[in-house]
Amino acid sequence: AMSVGNLAGLYRLQKRYAEAEPLCLKALETMQRQFEQDHPYVATSLHNLAELYWSQGRYTEAEPLYLQTLEIYQQKLGQD
Repeated sequence: AMSVGNLAGLYRLQKRYAEAEPLCLKALETMQRQFEQDHPYVATSLHNLAELYWSQGRYTEAEPLYLQTLEIYQQKLGQD
């Protein structure tokens, strides 16, 4: 899942958004199957998908993912 997510990140940076999105979703789904929903790895995958949406100007889709990511990180790793 991490390698798939990394490839999606590369495609995002290359503005190959149509190729990046299914990979981001696949990485997220894999992390959600393998770990608890509040695991930091799931949060990282959510963040990566949010970054993809943000890069495309899809802010209303990115914001809830960023908020969910923040909630997981704060819950698992603390406020600092």
